[in-house]
Amino acid sequence: MQADRQVLNAALYARRQSAVARGVGQAHEIFIKNARNSEFWDVEGRRFIDFAGGIAVLNTGHLHPQVIEAVKAQLDLYTHTCFQVVAYEPYVEVCERLNAMAPGNFAKKSLLLTTGAEAVENAIKIARAHTKRPGVIAFTGGYHGRTNFTLGLTGKVAPYKLGFGPFPGEVFHALFPNELHGVSVADALHSVELIFKNDIEAERVAAFIVEPVQGEGGFYVAPPEFISGLKAMADKYGILLIADEVQTGAGRTGTWFACEQWPVAPDLITTAKSLAGGFPLSGVVGRADVIDAPAAGGLGGTYAGSPVACAAALAVMKAFEEEKLLQRSQDMGAFLVEKLKAIATKVPAIGDVRGMGAMVAIELFEGGDVHRPDAVLTKKVVTEAARRGLILLSCGTYGNVIRILVPLTAPDALLEEGLAILADSFAAVA
Repeated sequence: MQADRQVLNAALYARRQSAVARGVGQAHEIFIKNARNSEFWDVEGRRFIDFAGGIAVLNTGHLHPQVIEAVKAQLDLYTHTCFQVVAYEPYVEVCERLNAMAPGNFAKKSLLLTTGAEAVENAIKIARAHTKRPGVIAFTGGYHGRTNFTLGLTGKVAPYKLGFGPFPGEVFHALFPNELHGVSVADALHSVELIFKNDIEAERVAAFIVEPVQGEGGFYVAPPEFISGLKAMADKYGILLIADEVQTGAGRTGTWFACEQWPVAPDLITTAKSLAGGFPLSGVVGRADVIDAPAAGGLGGTYAGSPVACAAALAVMKAFEEEKLLQRSQDMGAFLVEKLKAIATKVPAIGDVRGMGAMVAIELFEGGDVHRPDAVLTKKVVTEAARRGLILLSCGTYGNVIRILVPLTAPDALLEEGLAILADSFAAVA
């Protein structure tokens, strides 16, 4: 039976290697056949617990019944018009809902797009149109997408930026605060001031863009005092503050937008991933006077705001309300942190357990020494866990962070089972 499993997955992987571009990576050599909530089964019939959630796309789980029902109903009506040609109500309703949920005591508007990178690029376009300035300041360790411009914003070279330069000009990187690795809030804010002194005057900077919790960068949480200091600097120089919530949005951190937990409201927010429960949809929401800076026709896209994806997004929002998934995110996060800290007492390599809501991670070091990131152990644990039926993802600048993005709809028993597999995986590779 084991030989049959290897042949089936191996055969598909061989076909993939022959047909698919090398640059498209694959974390696990597994091919899915069907899924339900927080579990899936591969083509060989093996069951897996999904702690990856499609990289934060499945906050409402695989095949949420309300989402599937809404999509099926939309398929019987129409699938595409291009909103800029003939409009449709679901697009407008999604924007209305986003406007109502976004923080800030000011009038808001939104636009819908398809991918997270597309949302980020449009946020920068809007910021430049509003301020009439070119410069953008992002942060080390940040991840903002795979297009040429968003790669310029991304603060991590391997594997995303290798061989793809040159990148757009007038993009600069300041330090992201990271107490664990010796970067204080004061250090980070000072690094922004140094950019103003050494690279570009503040009066030519259109926007700061920052993730409330760095996703690919390692699940480091932006401290409230850092955000306050950044916003004070932004207000002083007429710079916009953009919250990149492609990964943190749609309830992952315990509020619909993570920046609801900030002491100040950003001017613009990008959103995507779990917004439509697995269907491609992204958006930009923020101050109406800022959003309206581009002229008519300056924003949009052929597939932007797909009616099918909009129907899915409205069902996702309904599920959050009816199933109280924001509270579930908070409770799940507390549960995961408690259990991971218990595992850490038996695993010296786990140097930190952190997160915001149900966006939780552990960071591994050789002998627990924070100066020696352990990417090798991280990879071994992720591989062993998959062998035992648990799907995990690594991340971080040094590849030594294991992140958990399990669907918020996962029952406690499944969380316990997955965490037990994780603990056993550490024991197996020690």
